[in-house]
Amino acid sequence: MKFLVVTLAPTLKNEGKYSSYAPYVYEMNLWSKHINELGVVSPVKYDKELLLSNFDKEPTIFSTPSLFFNSLKGVATSLVNLPLIIYKIYVGMKWADHIHLRCPANISLLACIVQILFPNKPKTAKYAGNWDPNAKQPLSYKIQRWILSNTFLTKNIKVLIYGEWPKQSKNIKPFFTATYLASEISPLKIKSFDGKINFIFVGGLTPGKQPLVSVKVIQQLFKRGYDVVLNIYGDGAEKGKIVNYIQENDLDEIIKLHGNVNKEVIKEAFQQSHFLVFISKSEGWPKVVAEAMCSGCLPISTPVSCVPYMLGEGERGSIVSSNVNEIEQEVIAYLSNHMLYKKKLQQAYKWSSQFTLDKFETEIKKLLVE
Repeated sequence: MKFLVVTLAPTLKNEGKYSSYAPYVYEMNLWSKHINELGVVSPVKYDKELLLSNFDKEPTIFSTPSLFFNSLKGVATSLVNLPLIIYKIYVGMKWADHIHLRCPANISLLACIVQILFPNKPKTAKYAGNWDPNAKQPLSYKIQRWILSNTFLTKNIKVLIYGEWPKQSKNIKPFFTATYLASEISPLKIKSFDGKINFIFVGGLTPGKQPLVSVKVIQQLFKRGYDVVLNIYGDGAEKGKIVNYIQENDLDEIIKLHGNVNKEVIKEAFQQSHFLVFISKSEGWPKVVAEAMCSGCLPISTPVSCVPYMLGEGERGSIVSSNVNEIEQEVIAYLSNHMLYKKKLQQAYKWSSQFTLDKFETEIKKLLVE
């Protein structure tokens, strides 16, 4: 089988081999186990630092220019390049036996349109964004959702989405992502509230993830006399703002910045933490929420995308707004009721432990043979 991926992620040369963004490559290597040839339609240049990993199966590359619509020059250049990009997508799809779209992105919008010309070829689309019909999203995302859901325009496809949503077309399939093998998930250990209460934030330090909200929650708990600490894992544009806030408010003892670390360090950190405070504005399937749940760390998160589905509408964690006082009171409610904390943690562990890499690969194989 010739398997084609259309993706925004750039494909780069790394020590003589093709590579790309590590988490995406890890997943594509799982797909690659069940195919003969891998093809990739993507840009081949990227001028920023990127965590790279090599493809297990060396791909055939259908290279495209990047699309940029955030400046007048970018818009002009992208419009000039559109015919070439569409042509490369068409050539790649004609080459393929199975077409796989990574959505949403500008290039995947074009791919959604071009795939209409190949109604008989089997396809999958992974929509990694928020599928919530009521969410505020860019117009290009809405168009992609509409095309993918339209069974008249889009034939022979399984669209993999996060969460379960009402009134979906028959080609829409609730899916998941995973981090750990079943063998890597440790037995659940319920932590007591004796001694220090450990909180964790994992993710990009960006405005959309709102890490400063987590910092302010811990600050207020500390002022109330609770023995708390927040460990922050990740990096990004908001780091400077967080560092300044820590210094201005003398929070060095309770807020710890660790930067980007590997999966094993994160796993250990989750196992040592009582709560994940993750107040994000936009998600697809937030892996950190699932990772926390199966590591004995109770998530407190916003009702974004499929988070309410993941947390069982509050049975497996807490669903809150971005209001610092509300989050603080939610934590205090747990600290005064350990049985409630234990019950929700047990439910969270039971639910999340089923979403393993073993199951993920099994489901991928099914998609390729259906």
